[in-house]
Amino acid sequence: MPNDVNPAPGEPRTVQHYIDELPMWPDGTRLLSTPMTAMQRLIWLLAAAGKFFEGYVVFMTGVALPLIARQFDISPAQNGFISAASLCGILIGAVGLGSLSDQFGRKSMFIVEMIIFTAFLGAAVFCTSFTSLVICLFGLGLALGCDYPTAHMIISENIPSTSRGKLVLGAFAFQAVGALCGTAVGYAVLVVLPKLDAWRWMFATAVVPALAVTIGRFFITESANWLHTRGATDRATHAARRLLLRKPQYPGNIVLMPQPSGAGGHGHGGTSFLSLFSPRYLRATILASVPWFLQDLSTYGIGIFTPTILAAALGKEADHVRSLSDLIANDILAARGAAMITLLLIVGIAFAVVLADKLGRIRLQIVGFIGCAVGLFLASLSVDITGALKIPLIFTGFMLFNFMTNLGPNAQTYLLAGEVFPTAIRGKGAGFAAAFAKIGAVATAFLFPILLVSIGTRWLLYGLIGASLLGAAVTSWFRIETTGVDLDHIGEAAEEPAASKAAA
Repeated sequence: MPNDVNPAPGEPRTVQHYIDELPMWPDGTRLLSTPMTAMQRLIWLLAAAGKFFEGYVVFMTGVALPLIARQFDISPAQNGFISAASLCGILIGAVGLGSLSDQFGRKSMFIVEMIIFTAFLGAAVFCTSFTSLVICLFGLGLALGCDYPTAHMIISENIPSTSRGKLVLGAFAFQAVGALCGTAVGYAVLVVLPKLDAWRWMFATAVVPALAVTIGRFFITESANWLHTRGATDRATHAARRLLLRKPQYPGNIVLMPQPSGAGGHGHGGTSFLSLFSPRYLRATILASVPWFLQDLSTYGIGIFTPTILAAALGKEADHVRSLSDLIANDILAARGAAMITLLLIVGIAFAVVLADKLGRIRLQIVGFIGCAVGLFLASLSVDITGALKIPLIFTGFMLFNFMTNLGPNAQTYLLAGEVFPTAIRGKGAGFAAAFAKIGAVATAFLFPILLVSIGTRWLLYGLIGASLLGAAVTSWFRIETTGVDLDHIGEAAEEPAASKAAA
């Protein structure tokens, strides 16, 4: 739980204790909450900006791809490589680069990921072939994969425990805001410049702002929690002082508990990837990765039915693209549809931001999974229905699914993956969870079109319903509630027996 008892002045404490400590007025009255310092706000803004660019570029790429495919004469088979390039980049970036934050620091990888992102984004503007495009998309995927654990950790390890949920998810919500803006900018560019080269201008709009964010990240402090865990007590003290600099100054003096030099968490089960599967952390690994995997199955699976829904709501695309004007018209229609989906995403995540620190991560994730199953069940009822009721039933189920997944599993799996592991292995744990989830996305992309033909829509939807219910069950059984728990005690929560947690 948050540190609500303050030791005597000058007594050594942990970094998180100083971050969570409530300032006191001269008469001895304590504030009800800990105000954010300028450094904490800067860290949050730079992390939120990274999430914004992630959504911005990914959704803008969706608008740009039809133009790119026409310009480079990309075949249907090559389209698969384009999708695979980004997903492979995310897989490698999450596990490979994201986990390096445990070794080289949160700030270092926070900077590196944005350098990679900006470099490949700039290169994408000047792509001249299919091969160069695939390389750029793979590079962007690397950066996005690294960002999954790193952005979470750079926020969560520098802010008060009581507001961790809303601030992490508040930054995560900027991914949806970026998606909406990216779709809007892509739409605007298509309208103003209705030609094949318009996609280059779409990417170009993000290069300079991304470069500014990259430069800004050099000016933040390293995670004092991470430094302290590594045994670098003096550096951790300096970082904590920079982080908590405010006027009037509080706390007045920071004295950290000594740690063995180079501890690195070896006293807590080691820091290798194998430690994620040790008895000590296996439950945390399952909770962080399996529900996220199941959530991605359902989310990417429902995307198969999106064209039907959008066509009914917004109008039908041209069946045969005969000219550039047909291509642009279809692309504009797709952009409008993407914007409508993103609005549902923002509404769901907005509720998650408000409720995560009040109702708890586990409760919201379970309720969200069950709500997803209900939405998918409503959509499945439309299979045997004809006439005017069919599309409203699909659309209602689709909207309910999108709202509940973003209130629950889409937001909470991301939040939990960066919280349930102790500081020493948090990067590896969150990176593995993100990569494991994307395996679900890859499996969906390759298998669902085949299953749609072989077993039909009804049974495929039933399978997605089962995946959602399984997600709720796994969350309930392996639960580790992190709401309000400070980083010093999260490792202890993760080590409690699963059976006792499930019975709680």
